Amino acid sequence: MAKSTKNSKATKAALDAAAESAKDAKKLAKTLPKKDAKKMRSLADEAKDASSAPKKAIKRDPKKVVGRAIGAIAAIAAAAGKAKGKAQSRRASAPADSRGDRDVSRRASAKAAVNAEAEKVRTAENTKAKKPAAKAESTPARKPDDLSSLTVAQLKERAQKEGHTGYSRCTKAQLVDLLSR
Repeated sequence: MAKSTKNSKATKAALDAAAESAKDAKKLAKTLPKKDAKKMRSLADEAKDASSAPKKAIKRDPKKVVGRAIGAIAAIAAAAGKAKGKAQSRRASAPADSRGDRDVSRRASAKAAVNAEAEKVRTAENTKAKKPAAKAESTPARKPDDLSSLTVAQLKERAQKEGHTGYSRCTKAQLVDLLSR
């Protein structure tokens, strides 16, 4: 049995997430007004096409396949957010649909998983391309004192840039600890 590489795992995760997102978008389209539903169905079709990439394309350029799948997921999530916002403004007094919230959060978590896998692949490729000596020089040691002088918003922004997850609920001390590692 062939051994899976990081690229193939990231690509598979992206394709699975795009397929799941396409299914969710089709379900959501049934509950939307006609104009929004039409757009959602077209986005679902794009995501379905992205999820059914041929093996040759995956082998030839996995980054391109992952990028296309992530783009399709992001487009669906954005359209779902807009449609949900419109629906909530129309029915401000009605309770939110908990099933729709779960679908959106499932897509968001799938997108996060895909982004994490893609980031691992990118960093693995970048470390192979760089020289080890240049890497050691380019990463200066951080002092916790420097981080503690920043605001919580600045610390969260820095955590986002570095690719950390779960930082949004952290206190300032926790953020400083997370970034100083």
